[in-house]
Amino acid sequence: MKIMLNGETAEIRGATLADALAEHGYADAQVATAVNEEFVPRNARRMRILAPGDRIEVVAPRQGG
Repeated sequence: MKIMLNGETAEIRGATLADALAEHGYADAQVATAVNEEFVPRNARRMRILAPGDRIEVVAPRQGG
């Protein structure tokens, strides 16, 4: 299925947000996620079913000062 991942078209085979993250190299990453501009907590990613055209944003925390 085709989705948008960080503003770019991506193809995924899985059905959940957790599947999509794993397929694109974010499985073990400490990141924040949103689907269609709605925050999805880490413990809900396996339950969040995706649909074609969904927009996923993956954001890594930054440190600095």
